[in-house]
Amino acid sequence: MGLSQGDAIDQMKTWLRAWLLPGLAIGGVVALALAGDTGRSWLRYDRTAIGDGQLWRLISGHFVHLGWSHLLLNAAGLALVSYLVAARFSPARWLAIAVLTVAGIDAGFWWLEPQLEWYVGLSGLLHGLLAAGIVAGLRLRYREAWLLGVLVAAKLLYEQLVGPLPGSAASSGGTVVVAAHLYGALTGAAVGALLPIRVQPKAPI
Repeated sequence: MGLSQGDAIDQMKTWLRAWLLPGLAIGGVVALALAGDTGRSWLRYDRTAIGDGQLWRLISGHFVHLGWSHLLLNAAGLALVSYLVAARFSPARWLAIAVLTVAGIDAGFWWLEPQLEWYVGLSGLLHGLLAAGIVAGLRLRYREAWLLGVLVAAKLLYEQLVGPLPGSAASSGGTVVVAAHLYGALTGAAVGALLPIRVQPKAPI
């Protein structure tokens, strides 16, 4: 049985809502990458510069990358996270989750990682978004959310006890700051547990 025109339009609207923020984020990080090394040095999380009042770095540092391989890896991660959990919250709530996750990562860096001089990349935020989606899935009693939760928890535990996953530093082109993943996931999970879930279609997997 085919879809009616109204159903097709509704599906298109749902698709656009789900992918609007990820699309804008990917477009934004590509635009920032075009600024090259100079742009990265002005935008990265830099503890000394932030202490001197350059507070924009608390946000912009999460959207610049070490290079194109790092950017493509994070963009692919964002697309995967969006596919898996985007429908769990409305776009406005995802934006709130992103803002709060960035704040949680920055707080962790500032207060718990004083030795961390600088940081770039989306990976901490990606862990926060995925954790929020997993918690929402658990609240909706999706069985696959348990599997995702176990996998992410195992990854975080490995990183904290052993270090970055094998090959992750080479693929990203630099040192992996695993603390960002932990702080992002903890913040995202907390926010995902508190926000109302208003979009509740079946899970994609």
